[in-house]
Amino acid sequence: MTTREPADNPYDQAAEQVIELGNRLLDRNGNADPWEVASGLLAGAVQFWLFSRQPCEDPFCESCAEVSSAERRVKKLVEEARQLAEDSDYYASPHDVNVGSA
Repeated sequence: MTTREPADNPYDQAAEQVIELGNRLLDRNGNADPWEVASGLLAGAVQFWLFSRQPCEDPFCESCAEVSSAERRVKKLVEEARQLAEDSDYYASPHDVNVGSA
């Protein structure tokens, strides 16, 4: 059994805890659908992300410009989610329909 190093920043800690929570939920309920659990975790993460990106009271605040409307927040969320997905070890699968063969 290998021991993982504790995460040393809030970002890594949050990511690790979400993974652990998903695994615990699946372990506790052998009939749970992993897609349903993952979608529930994602729904909570999206809610928290949107909450954390609320603009301040100044409509001309330059720091809040990229999240100053619902549409801008969703655009930023999608951009961040895409980058996180593309950086993931699980982004590509050998079973993807677009995997070529030599």
